[in-house]
Parts: sequence; structure tokens; C-alpha cells
Amino acid sequence: MANLTAILTSAAINLLTAFGFLVAFALLRLQPFNDRVYFPKWYLKGIRGSPTSSGTVVQKFVNLDIMTYVKFLNWMPAALRMPEPELIEHAGLDSAAYIRIYLLGLKIFFPITIVSLAVLVPVNYTNDELERSKEVYFSDIDKLSISNVPNASLKFIAHLILSYLFTFWTCFVLYFEYKRMATKRLQFLASQSRRADQFSVLVRNVPPDPDESVSEHVEHFFCVNHPDHYLTHQVVYNANKLARLVAKKKSLKNRLVYYQNKYERHPKRLRPTTKTGLLGLLGDKVDAINYYKTEIEKLSEEEKNERERVATDPAAIMPAAFVSFKSRWGAAVCAQTQQSSNATIWLTEWAPEPRDVYWRNLAIPYVELNVRKLFMAVAFFLLIFFFMIPIAFVQSLANIEKIEKVLPFLKPIIEMDKVKTVIQGFLPGIALKIFLVLLPMILMFMSKIEGYTSLSSLERRSAAKYHLFILLNVFLGSILAGTALEQLDKFTHQASSEYLETIGRAMPMKGTFFITYIMVDGWSGIALEIIRLPALVLYHLKNTFLVKTEQDREEAMDPGSLNFATNEPRIQLYLLLGLVYSVVTPILLPFILIFFAFAYVVFRHQIINVYNQKYESGAAFWPFVHMRVIIGLIISQLLVIGLFRTLEVRHSTYILIAQPVLTFWFHRVCKGRFEPAFVTFPLQDAMVKDTVEKATEPNLNLMAYLKDAYVHPDFKGGELNKPEAIDEEESSPLVPTKRTSQMGSKHESESSEGPFLRS
Repeated sequence: MANLTAILTSAAINLLTAFGFLVAFALLRLQPFNDRVYFPKWYLKGIRGSPTSSGTVVQKFVNLDIMTYVKFLNWMPAALRMPEPELIEHAGLDSAAYIRIYLLGLKIFFPITIVSLAVLVPVNYTNDELERSKEVYFSDIDKLSISNVPNASLKFIAHLILSYLFTFWTCFVLYFEYKRMATKRLQFLASQSRRADQFSVLVRNVPPDPDESVSEHVEHFFCVNHPDHYLTHQVVYNANKLARLVAKKKSLKNRLVYYQNKYERHPKRLRPTTKTGLLGLLGDKVDAINYYKTEIEKLSEEEKNERERVATDPAAIMPAAFVSFKSRWGAAVCAQTQQSSNATIWLTEWAPEPRDVYWRNLAIPYVELNVRKLFMAVAFFLLIFFFMIPIAFVQSLANIEKIEKVLPFLKPIIEMDKVKTVIQGFLPGIALKIFLVLLPMILMFMSKIEGYTSLSSLERRSAAKYHLFILLNVFLGSILAGTALEQLDKFTHQASSEYLETIGRAMPMKGTFFITYIMVDGWSGIALEIIRLPALVLYHLKNTFLVKTEQDREEAMDPGSLNFATNEPRIQLYLLLGLVYSVVTPILLPFILIFFAFAYVVFRHQIINVYNQKYESGAAFWPFVHMRVIIGLIISQLLVIGLFRTLEVRHSTYILIAQPVLTFWFHRVCKGRFEPAFVTFPLQDAMVKDTVEKATEPNLNLMAYLKDAYVHPDFKGGELNKPEAIDEEESSPLVPTKRTSQMGSKHESESSEGPFLRS
């Protein structure tokens, strides 16, 4: 059990680590040769010039302005200076909404922290229950928790009242943040410039037709059912093999550039060589430049053949298509309505913006999706179950006595004061952090297998998995597994009816472990985020060995993105910890408050100067953020109910049971009131945008704008059979089709029910 000395040691280590990272960042960001690493967003926008292009040789690499070093923390006020409307215009609504999650945490916990420290800490500390108890281990910090209040004490009235007060305040903040984000989203969509996804829908599970190809069938269906609004479509090709060839060719080109640059720098030396086997380490030694030129030529020919095969082979055409309309109103009607009496075919949804499309998954047959999701659900369950083993091990590290019993030969070392404080105050948090590093990559891989078709939906799905994992393994697993390990001897010698009391008593004491985790992950981790060490190293390696032109230098920049799938569940863990321990162990709240304040400044700076979002969803993730906070709030309420039962507080269950019921009702109200703004696009707003656009741009050629929007990136510049536009002035009511007469045909298409579809 970490005592006050261990917590202070951990705080000192993490504060010094965070400060060291900030100083390193301040020095690195000021050097001209690092400018593209720490300000890539401005370069991508084309409004920042490289400081290495002028000045003396020394000034191209080292900043000689002393005053900039004196003001090394001026990036903090600069990050806060940009107003939100300008931030949305600069970085997009997704980035601005993500920042508001940290602001949400500050709004919730700032008043809660003040009230909790002012009221509950004195109430808890002015008791001696833990000192009189010999049943559990405790530290000085535990004296500030609810565990130090005697059973059935009247002082619990303060905890009961504040529990309700904190719930009402959290719901109050959530309601107005949800309302604000719904308004911001509608304003953003209304003011947004023209984009292809505003006019397009993704159609999946196109039924087979014996007389028409997929492309002809899609055109026929939408000409019949959306005759006044259908414009064009682009069928989906299975181009995964082509994508692999293109990626491999790009990799070989990078290697060729590397060897060409190496030879040009030293032309008098022997030409560079490489081996033809695995990773250039095995096989015959050959001339590197000639070898890669030959390989690239072979791949170019293979790529050309594959491109032609995909474009002409009917088996490469998937039963899906991107369908574009003449107006936003027409697209909204199609995306938000059922297209056929058979609800399993002609499934439509809003098309992701072109850069948001995850092309690989579009090639997955629709019938496979449910099977894939079932297998991944089973795999996820097994992942959660087996991950409890390292989580339980990490919890055991927080108890010195248990380590000494298992590994008695380490007792002389462990009993050293400095070693003990590091083990108890620092090691558990950093060990858990290491275990969680690889997890997001595993969860993203599982989401891709499930078949989601956009990067934004992949990130939202991965975030949902990660949140559930953290909730079950990191939070509940840390409390239950840690408590069981610490109280193992007592469990084996007590009646089963006393188990709940022991767990309830010990649960508040896990706050010390979470304090160390917050400091490691929330303080040092956020400071490490801003220094961008991997991006810094990779940029200079690429700049040294691969960069030959300014275009190469721009491609060497790696601005990164918000990584919503990892960061948002991590924020939810801190929100959950704050909600749970606000009544139980209030001393944890200042640590969480520091995290939210520090992270808000850091990520605002990164969004303004560094990150370049891969897509823009218009804050479509906010309903999930709101829902997960509600889940955390209900969990905290249920845990408090269980805790008060063990503390023998009379009628506490009846007093507190209304909290989760009212919270769930509040969630339903917010869901009905605000969620439609994130799911559908109002027809009224669509009509307004269409009307304004027609008035301001009467000669707009929408067909030219949309015709290549949803062509697979690896087909850009290639030749594909493009569907022709439908003549808006065509007077014939008949729809051209290649079908023969289907009267009495046993091959009649499911989608062509009714005589008005036959030609």
C-alpha cells in the first residue's frame, strides 16, 4: 500500500519528468532544423516558410536569439489565444470537439474538487476508524478517504448529500455541452463549403441481376426510384491486390531514391550494393540502383495488368456503389429512407468523405459482416479475460508484503527505503502503462476485420472496445483483483457473508494506486506527447537519407492526428475515476484536475500547430462521448450504493437508488433531444444550402465535380468505365435498360417488383 512518502516520491519523479520533457520541447521547437516537426500543419497549409532557407550556416541549424529561450513557455498562452470559431475554421470541428472533452472534465471537476476538499476531507480525517481497525492495511492518504469514518456514523449524511449534488452538477454540464455541440455541428454543416459526401450515399448489398451488371443495375434502380435527383454513380472494385502492388512500388521507389542520393554524394566511390533476399540481408549481392530500377519496372507492368483486370473483370466488381445526386436534398432523402420492401437489400447510408473511406473493407461481401462481428466479439471476450492476468500481477506490485512472500530472496533489496518508495509509488503505474501500449493496435485490427468502411467509424468502434476493456480490466480489475490479493489471508479465514464488507472497506484504498497511474500516464505521458520524439527521429532519418526534393521533404513530415480510438477512452478513465472517488477518496481529484488542465493546453497546441486530421466527421463521435460519461456516472453511483451498504448506513440504498434511475432517464432525454443532429441531416437545411448554391452558382457543373470523387485512389489517373450523366432535359419517361422482357421470367430481380420497373 503506497504511503504518503511513496506518493510524494512519485509526484516528484513525474513532475520532474514532465518538466524535463517541456524544457526539451521548448529547446527543440526553437531550432530551425526542427521547424517542420513542430509546425507541420502550417507547412501543409502553405503559409509558413522554412527558417533554414536563409541566414548563416549556423543560423540554419541553431536559434541564436536569446530572448526566445527566456520565453520558452510562451507556447502555452499562444495555444489558448485562438478563439473557438477560428480553431474550427483552422482545424475542423472534430478537433475542436475533441478539445472540449478536456474542457468538459475541467467544468465537471473544478467545482467538485473545491467542495469535496472543503467538506469531505475534514469530515473523513477527523476520525480514527482505520487506526482502530486491524483488518486492512492502510496509508496516511487513506485517512482522508471515506474508510476512516466509523460505520453508521451520522457524518455520512455529508457524503450522501454531496453524492446527489455532484450527480446533478455533472448532468447539468453534460446537458449544456451536448446542446452546444449539437448546435455547433448543425452550424458547421450549414456553413461548410461544398463537399462530395454532401451529395453522395453509399449503397451496399446490391442484389444480383441476371440481365445487368452491377453498374447498370444501380443506374437502373436509381433512375426509376429517384428520377429527378439521381446524377451518377461509381461502383466499388475489389482493388486490394492493386493497392498492395502500389504500396510495394512506393516502398521500392524510396529505396531507389536512398541509393541514388547515396551515390550522388560520393560518385567516386563504388556503386552501392544490396542483397536480393529478405530485408536486403540474404541472397546474392547486386548493384542496388539497377536492381531497384528493374524491380520497379516489373511492378509497373504488373500494376498495369492488375489495373486492367480489375476494370474489366465482373468478379472484381462488388455489390456496392457510391451514388451521387443533383442536390443535397436528394441525397438526404436517399440516405435516410428505406429503398426497398426487402430491408436487407439496397441498404443506403451517408457516404463518408473521400479521404475518410477505408477502401479495403468495401471489398468485403455484405453477408460476411455479421459473421465477422460474431467472431470478433468472441475474440474480444477472450482478450478481456486473459488480460486480467497481467493486470492482477501489476496490482500485486503495489503490496510490498506480497512480493516478499513470493520472492523472499529480494527482501533485503525491497526493504531499502528508496527502492520501496519507487516500487510502491512509481512501478505499478508505469507497468500498467506498458501493458496498455500495444492494446489499441490490437483493437483497431479487430475493428478492421469487422468490416467498417470509414476511418472515423473504425476509430469510434475501436474506442468503444478500448473503453470497455479499460472499464472491466483496468478499473474494475484493479479494484477487485487488487483487493482480493491484498486480503487473501483474511478471505481464507472468514465467513463468506463478510466478503462484501472487506471488499467495500478496501475499495477506497485503491485510490492510491490510481493516483500513481494518473501521474505516470496523465502528467508524464502528456508531456511526452508534445515532444514528438518518434516523429522527430523519423523526420531527420528521412531528411538525411531519402529527401531529394521539396516534395520529398513535405512527405517526410509526419504531422500525425488525434488518434481518437486511444485518447478518448483514456479521458473516459479519468472522468470515471473522478466520478467514483469524488465522494470516496477526494484527495484524488486535484491530480485529475491537473491532468485535464495540462492536457487541454497541450492538445490545443498540437491541434493548432501539428496534427493534420485524416478526415472530418463533424463531431459525429460526441453522442458516444456523452454516453460513456453517463456509463461512468452510473457505475460510480452503483459502487457508492454498495460501499454504503458495507458501512451500515441506514436506508442508504433507498436514498441513493434514485440516482442511477434519474441518470438513465436524463440520458434518454438527451438522446432524444440532441442525437438526431449527429445521425441525420435535416431536409430543411439541405434545401436551404441547395437553394443558396443555385442562386450563387447557377452554372455549376456538379457532374464534373463529383465524377471522380469516389474513384479508388489507386485508380486515379487510370481508365475506368465511367457511367454517363443522365440528361436532365430528357423527356422520355422510360429508363434505358439491357433487360429482356421479364414477364413470367423466373429470374426476375428482387429489386424490380412491380410492372413500372420493367421496360
